[in-house]
Amino acid sequence: MEKHYLKPDEAVQAIVENGRRVSTQRRSVTLILSLLAGFYIAFGAQLATVVTQDAAAFVGRGVASFLGGSVFSIGLVLVVVCGAELFTGNSLLASCALEGEITWGKLGENWVIVILGNLAGSLFFAWLMFESHLWENGNLAEHSIAIAARKCQLPFGVALIRGILCNWLVCLAVFMATAARDIAGKIFSCYLPIMAFVTSGFEHSVANMYFIPTGLLIAAQTDRTIPGLTWSNFFLGNIVPVTLGNILGGVVFVAFSYWFVHLKYRRGATPRG
Repeated sequence: MEKHYLKPDEAVQAIVENGRRVSTQRRSVTLILSLLAGFYIAFGAQLATVVTQDAAAFVGRGVASFLGGSVFSIGLVLVVVCGAELFTGNSLLASCALEGEITWGKLGENWVIVILGNLAGSLFFAWLMFESHLWENGNLAEHSIAIAARKCQLPFGVALIRGILCNWLVCLAVFMATAARDIAGKIFSCYLPIMAFVTSGFEHSVANMYFIPTGLLIAAQTDRTIPGLTWSNFFLGNIVPVTLGNILGGVVFVAFSYWFVHLKYRRGATPRG
């Protein structure tokens, strides 16, 4: 009978085997797939912005955040089911490098191409949404600016910690989606951790590549000056610490941990205790 899911050790091995593509995949293919991931995460971010623009007034802030997280999860669902290269999820490729299946140089090259592609895709999508003028409906303009401003005003250390917590959950979502053997399982695996990180208020670098530029574009169009909401704060005050946090969260708490438990010990002693 066909298995409905992979056990954790099997999922780690599947992630390692999938990571071997980094050694042979053309850079142009990686770039296109990373652009698509930027679009997909931006779809989820835009949907979350629409849903949460006025929900708190009716159901409270906690439930509004839950609703935003629920719809935002469509971004990772599209990445996983349709296939794309997402920087945060690619933190799991560290397990492939730890296993010696790809070099650390190849891993670094993949990360650079993917994060630049994710950034370009997110910026293009932000421009598309700006040009659609949908932000003129309801409270979307004010809400988009407020989201962007809050993110740009975060202290470096706070943004770093929130980035760690975020990608810990994102990589667990990818881990579980890899373990799932059918579409329904993959969707549910993506939904729960993504809903949790958005509802909690953690920081996702690629999502912020959409949220903050959208707020910046709308603020400039409507002649609003918001303290801290600048392009330099977007890059240096948010994307840098959040990206570092995302790397630490995904690599240390998921990629390394499961590689160490299930692959390193498989070749050596059985763990004790």
